[in-house]
Formats: sequence, C-alpha cells, structure tokens
Amino acid sequence: MLENILKQRKTFNHIEIPEVNNILEQVNTDSGRYYKTPEGLLYPSVTTVTGIMNQKAIQEWRRKVGEEEATRISTQAATRGTRIHQLCEDYINNDEIDYSKYNYNDSLNFKELKPLLDNHIDNVRLQETRMYSDHLQMAGTVDCVAEWKGKLSIIDFKTARKHKNRDYILNYFCQASAYAIMFEERYNIPVSRIVILISVDNEVPQIFEDRRDVYVNKLMQVRQEYKEKYNV
Repeated sequence: MLENILKQRKTFNHIEIPEVNNILEQVNTDSGRYYKTPEGLLYPSVTTVTGIMNQKAIQEWRRKVGEEEATRISTQAATRGTRIHQLCEDYINNDEIDYSKYNYNDSLNFKELKPLLDNHIDNVRLQETRMYSDHLQMAGTVDCVAEWKGKLSIIDFKTARKHKNRDYILNYFCQASAYAIMFEERYNIPVSRIVILISVDNEVPQIFEDRRDVYVNKLMQVRQEYKEKYNV
C-alpha cells in the first residue's frame, strides 16, 4: 500500500532564471562553516550564524541527557534530515526515486509530506543552491525556491521527532529570511514569503508560513552578535 502511494507522482514545472556565479568554496573552522565567495570574501553560513540563537539551550540539553546520548540523538537527527531532504529534492526535480535505499520510517514520513508538495509547490526556480549576500555578509544553501500556493517563496525542509512550538523555531524563520534576501540580491527577483515545512516522526507534518520582513530585524541583530563574538 505504501509503495503504491509513493509511486503516484506529480510532474513539477521548473522555470529557468538567469545564471549567476554562485560558486562558493566551503571552509570548515572551529567557529563553524564558512564559504569563500568568487570575490574571495569569507562569509559564515546562515546556519552557523543563526545557530547562536539556540546555543545556550542546546548546551543545557546536552548536559541534561549526557554527551554520549546527545551525540547519538544529534547524529540520528542529522542523518534523518539528510535523507528527507534528498527525497524532497529528487521528487521535486522529477527524478526517479529508489525507495529501497530508504528505511520504512523515511518512506512513511515522506508519504505524509508528498500531498503537501503535490498540492502547494510548483514553478520551481532553484533547489539545493548555494548563494551569498554582500549585504548580510553570509552565505548558505537554500532548500527550494518555488511557488507555494501560487506565491514565490523560500521553502525550507526540516525534520523533528515531535511537533515544534512556533516560538522555538525563530532561527528557522531567520534562516529562510536570509535566503530570501540572498535570492533577491543575486537574481534581482524579490521573495516576500517564507515557508517552513517540518516532517515529524509518527505525526502529520507542520507548516509554518510567514513574511520575510517580519524577521529581518532579528536576523540583522543575530548577525551583529555573531560578528562581535567571532570578529567575522
């Protein structure tokens, strides 16, 4: 039954946009991930910068559960996130998917996501594309730039073990807002909407929609805090 559902698919329309030089060299450091721009500038990644928003809470959680257990959970979450991202990317790219490469939980989670992708996403501009902003002095890889319910949006795919409270994912909104600014700066195409789509284990997915401009001030504040802390 699950296999039959997954085999049913939509064909997504992809719209070509002007090519720009987004070739970025990844540089890993003790303070996080950086990217070197074509002009030779070194910018921290969006996730590295916004990561400081949850730094204290993560440290407290690691102390509570213990380093070994925290590492196990974090590794498991990162692996699950990579697999779900790949499923979404391949599906939206209209690629054939070999579901035998994924475990049952991955396929089950994707089954829950699939109707949302089918019903709300189309006219795709970019997927898994590195971008940067001289204004923000940040870089990163956007999950998807496409129309969501007919409006051009930044769409970010996340995974979670349980449902998230909106107040606890401010960093997700800041990340998506950063990608929207990067996209407009690089392609001269404004994107005012951001969508956070979270695949949740054994639960229905969560959808959070908002306007980019709601989070720009917070994003700039966090960027300044990171600069003061790491002098970058």
